[in-house]
Formats: sequence, C-alpha cells, structure tokens
Amino acid sequence: MVSKITQGFWATVARTILRNRILILTLIAGVTVFMGFQWKHMKFATTEANLLPDDHPTNIEYQTFLEQFGEEGNVMVLGIKDSSLFTPNHFNRWNKLSKQLQAFPEVDFVLSLDNLQELVKDTINEQFTLKPWLKDTPQDKSEINALTEHLFNNLPFYENLIFNKESGTVRTLVYLDKDIVNTNVRKDFILEDFSTLVANFEEETQMDVRISGMPYVRTKNAQNIIDEMGKFVLAALLVTSLIFFFFFRSVRATLISMCIVLIGVMWSFGTLGIFQYEITVLTALIPPLIIVIGIPNCIFLINKYQQEVKKHGNQALSLTRVIAKIGNATLMTNATTASGFATFILTNSKLLKEFGIVASINILGIFILSLLIIPIVYSFMSMPKTKHLKHLNKKWIDSFVKWMENIVRHQRINVYITSVILLVISIIGIYKIDISGSPIEDMPKGEAFFEDIRFFEEEFKGIMPVEIVVDSKRKKGIMKPATLKRMDRLGQAIEEVPELSTPVSVVNLVKYSKQAFYNGIPKYYQLPTSQENSFILDYARKSSDNSDLLSGFVDSTGQVARMTTYMRDMDTERMEEVEKDLLEEVAKIFPSERYEVYLTGKALLFLKGTKYLVNNLILSLALAIGLIALFMAYLFRSVKMILISLIPNLLPLVVTAGVMGFAGVPIKPSTILVFSIAFGISVDDTIHFLAKYRQELNSSGWKIRKSVYASLRETGVSMFYTSIVLFFGFSVFVISNFGGTVALGALVSATLLFAMLANLVLLPSLLLSLERSIANRKTLKKPQINILPSEVDQEGN
Repeated sequence: MVSKITQGFWATVARTILRNRILILTLIAGVTVFMGFQWKHMKFATTEANLLPDDHPTNIEYQTFLEQFGEEGNVMVLGIKDSSLFTPNHFNRWNKLSKQLQAFPEVDFVLSLDNLQELVKDTINEQFTLKPWLKDTPQDKSEINALTEHLFNNLPFYENLIFNKESGTVRTLVYLDKDIVNTNVRKDFILEDFSTLVANFEEETQMDVRISGMPYVRTKNAQNIIDEMGKFVLAALLVTSLIFFFFFRSVRATLISMCIVLIGVMWSFGTLGIFQYEITVLTALIPPLIIVIGIPNCIFLINKYQQEVKKHGNQALSLTRVIAKIGNATLMTNATTASGFATFILTNSKLLKEFGIVASINILGIFILSLLIIPIVYSFMSMPKTKHLKHLNKKWIDSFVKWMENIVRHQRINVYITSVILLVISIIGIYKIDISGSPIEDMPKGEAFFEDIRFFEEEFKGIMPVEIVVDSKRKKGIMKPATLKRMDRLGQAIEEVPELSTPVSVVNLVKYSKQAFYNGIPKYYQLPTSQENSFILDYARKSSDNSDLLSGFVDSTGQVARMTTYMRDMDTERMEEVEKDLLEEVAKIFPSERYEVYLTGKALLFLKGTKYLVNNLILSLALAIGLIALFMAYLFRSVKMILISLIPNLLPLVVTAGVMGFAGVPIKPSTILVFSIAFGISVDDTIHFLAKYRQELNSSGWKIRKSVYASLRETGVSMFYTSIVLFFGFSVFVISNFGGTVALGALVSATLLFAMLANLVLLPSLLLSLERSIANRKTLKKPQINILPSEVDQEGN
C-alpha cells in the first residue's frame, strides 16, 4: 500500500514539474537572485574558532581573564637577525619604522629600540622615574655599539622581550588597539597599511623583516582560507566537468550539470549570508563540496534519461520516468548524505554546528535543483543523438563490471580473507593515531608567515601566549612579598621548560625596581629581601610611571595578577605533559586555601577544544551510523540487512583510520571530518545496490543469485561513474596549502574509492553467502518505500 502511494506521489511530482516548467525556472531564478543579494552578509572570520561551548569551565576561565586584562592576543612582533641593523642608516630606519607604526590609530602602543625606557632612581623625590634609553639619534657605529652593549648587558628586564643576547636578534612589539583585534579593521590595517610600511622598509634596507604574533598570523591565515575557497570552487568545477564529459561525451550534458552545481554554489554562499556565519576553514569547504556531491545526482538522472531514450525513444515518457524512478532513490541518497552532515548540528561546538547546518541544507538544495532543472531543460531540447548514447555501450566499463562479477562468483573466500587481513592491520594502525591540539598544525607550511613562526620559536621560544592567572583572594595581595616570591618560584619552573619562554609579570617589574634602586647594577635584578622591601616599595608607590606599568600585569584591585609566557608549537602529548607539570608546580607553590591559580590562553583553549571536538565528532559519527541504520530499517525492514549493509561502509572507515595511524596523520578538527563525510556519501551506493537487489528479487521470483548479479551489472556502472567523480572531486583539496585540508581530501578520496569496491565486491559476496538466512519473504519483509519502482509499475503510469 505504502509503495503504491509512493509511486503515485512521484508520478504526480513528475507531471507537476513538466507541466509547470516556466514557472519553476522562474522561481529558481528568483531564489538564486535572492541568494546572490545575501552574499553581502557573509562574514570573514576575525577570531580564532572557539571549539568549546560557552559554558565549558576552560572557556569561563578564559572569559574571566579577558574581562580582567583584556584581549591577550593583540601583539604583533617584527624581528631582524642581521648584523647590518647596527649601522647608523639601518638602525635609524628601524626606529623610524616604529614611529610610523605608532602614528596609526589602530596601534595602541609600540615597544621598540626607539622608545625603550630605563627605570632610574630619583634620590631627591625618593621615587623611580622612566628615562629614554635612546636620547639622541646615533650618528656613527661606535655610538650604536655603546648603546647595544648597555642594552644587552645592563637591562635584563628587556632580555627575551626585545632582544636575544646570544644571537643578536632584535624585535619590535606592536600592541594593537584591543577593540579592533577581533574586527575587520584589524584585517584591513595589517594587509594594507602595516604590510606596505614593512615592504618599504625591506626595499630601502634590503633586510629581511620577520613578522608574527597572533593578530598577524590570524589575518594571513584567514586570507589564505578566502583565497583557497575560490581556488577550490574553480578546481572542483574543472575536474568534475572534465570527468563528466569523458563519461558522457556530451557538451550540453556537461554544461547543464555545471550550471546546476554553480547555482548550488551560489545558494551555499547565500545560506552563509542569510545566517551571517563566518567563513572558517570548515565552511569554506562547503561550496566545492556541493559541486562534488551535486555531480553524482546529475550522473544518475542524465544516465537514466539516456537509458530510457535508448530503450523506447519516447522523450516525454523518458523524462517522466527519470523523475518517477530516480527521484525517490536520489532523495534517499541525498537524505543520508545530508544526515551525515546534519549530525554535526547535535554537537556543542559552534564551529561544527554552523558547518552541519549549511552543508545539510545545501545538499538537499542541490538535489532539488538537479531533479527540477535536468528534466525541464531536456524537455526544451531535441532528443539525444546516437553519439550521446555511445557511452552506454563502453566496453571497458562492461569489462570492469564483469571483473567485479567474476570476483563475486569465484573469489568470495579471498574477498573475506582480504577483508579480515585489512581489518586486523587497520586496527593495529588505529592504536598509532595521535591527537593534534596545535593551533598552527593546519596552517600552510609553505607560506612566509609560517616560516616566521618557526623563526620566533627559535629566537624567542614562540608566539602562542599561555597565561597563568594568580588570584591572591585579597585586595593588594599580589604585591605582598610572600606572593611575589611564590610567583618568582613559578617563573623559574616555567623557565626550565624548554618549550616555554621566560615569563613576564609584575615580578620582573619589582626586580627591575631593585636594580634601579641600586643604580642599575645588573646583579641586583632580583626580588628585594624582606629588609629591602619596605623602602624599595616606598619608592615604587610614589612613582606614577610605575603605576602605569603595573596596570598591564595586575588588575585594578591589586588582587589578581597575570604571568605571560609564550609557547613553541609541540605535539598534544607533550603539551599535556607541560600543562600537567605546571599545575603540579602550582599546587606545590600556591596553597589552595590562600590562592586560586589557573592556566589559560589561546593555545591551551585550542588544545582543550580539539579534544572536546574529537569526542563530539566521534559522537556525531555514531549518530550518523545510527541514523542511517534507521533509514535502512525503514526501507528494508530487516535487521540482518541493516548489519550486512553497514559492514561494507564501516570497513573503509576502519581502513582509513589505520592508514592515518601508519602514515602519522593525526586526529584533528579537519581530519576527523573524513569519517562522517565519507560514511554519509558511501552509504548511497549501498542504498542503490540494495534497492535494485530488492526490485530484482521481486521480478525474478526470489532467485537470489540471479538478482545479485543483475543488480551488480545495472548499478555497477553508475556506482563506478559517481565514485570516480567523487574521488577526483575530493582530490582537488590536495592542492590546498593547509595540511589538514590536504589530508581531508586525500583520505576522503581514498575512503570513497575503497567503499565503492566494498559495495561492488564485499556486499554482493555477503548477500550470496548468507542467501538462505536473509533473502526469504519472512526475513526480508515488504519495504516501507519502493526506492526503485518496478518496470510494471512504471508502465502502468
């Protein structure tokens, strides 16, 4: 009863589409124009993706830190490692660059050789004052040598902050206005004014300026994402159109398909605009994904149309059958693919939710476009000519299908042995997989800004800030000698970690105060003793300059202080070790009843977020498998059939995970997507095969072997076509500069190709081996929906 209703529904849909062709095309054009107008609402990511939910404890701690001290990732650094810098022309030009940067309203403050301040003792007023290190413009190299010798040997406060004493590397710190750090103003300033100034300096001096810092890295990385999105769309269009033309040898079929996916791309951009989602490294993948996923729809529909034309030569009947016979099947396959992406919506990650919403909506959108446009456009065209139908008789495709059939007939034991061997090897590989929580893991390795990150890691221990927040639980408690000594002990522990830079905190300022009190003698750069403390702090309290310096390290109440260190890029396991060691030191140094101390910062936030994301993605994959199993249950009403259908789709995922382990590809936000995407797409082949198998069982009087081989012959060609398109379509991502995107493309391509072989070899083999237990009228009940209506049903229509 249900199947007859379904057939009647699709027959009605077919008549409605073909009778309202002009109206439907007008509506599509109207929606496309509307979507085009939404592009202006698209936003480009101005902040790092926060992978944690707002109510996660780590996120709450980070937000508390931002409220107390403001944006921590607002520092850009310029560095030079070149002895020619210490010549008058270059030295003064470097200082001029600092002045130019300071003149911009987007810049809050510049700390450089040009404006370094020395803390000195004013014995008359009994206070400390700041005096410029550079009083006049140096005219010769001897003056510069004297200045740098004084800086390197007598001002330890600035060591590893402004200079590296061992290598002679010098850097300038550019503090951006915290209000513009997470806006497009930052992007415009960095890509235009800032980059122009640096380029002019390099051209005039012929020196190489290294640039880094989180604002700069984020801006350049975001620009790469935007540039790559256009590159992916063009590459996906080119690759899929060439493959499509190779298969069909029809210019008009290729052009129709390209028009459909281009409209789909426009709709995907429009969807991003409607929801006002930011374009991130994930949402940037959606337009090319729509192309790659949309082309198989076109293949199924156009292939069926040409088969029908070849069969009886009646165009109107052919177009009606395309909609009625393939419409339900493509709806089911697109629904399962969309479901795989939609499971991301159920996670607590904003990044994944947005990706899941836009991807699932547009996958269904490209299905609707294909189903409407292809029959309508072909209805206005002449019948396909003989040359357009030649591809239906390709001998090499027939040879491929016969080869598959021969394996299923005679090599089933070998198929099972091979599958088990692959399974065992893959499980071994899975145990070798690492999780990557590095913020720069996926950044383009060949870009200059990535090389500069490595430069600053080598010279100054990194650019990724880690913050240690010390709450003394009482007002003005931070400046108590006992608290300062505890912070100094923690600072010494941090210095012993090779991946962390020397921390900067109020402790450095107090040490500098003691050095100043003793007339700048470097050996006194240390915390005051209990006897010295009272009169040195008396000097400090009278110093207004000192109060200004304190504001960056201690909150307005004097209760909470920050210690800032910078971290090298390291693997997740080492990062967790460092965090664990630091927390152990904190527990030893700061009694929990008197202090509250926690670690925060963008680097740790990303680490926690990645682990949280991995857990959520495992959940989303489990949900996708469960959801698609429910689809199978509804369609075939057989528990055994569900299990059989999942085996050839889960095995490729296990093999891919094993390959990742052996190849050293870590689990990270980009690569974990492989499994949900590949599973959602590969199960389409299973649905097509089993739907045809069920149809053949009915028409052959439940002759199982005949049904399996007939299904393999009929669906094999389409499965081969679509799998090849998907393979090369996803392969375009390997041209990316982002390592994660390259891995995503390569792994999904390989998984889908292996899934095709599993569905063409392993699935039929299982059906034949288990024929007595699954293929009988009691076990395999009448389906809820006939995905592929029988020929008799269609003739009746």
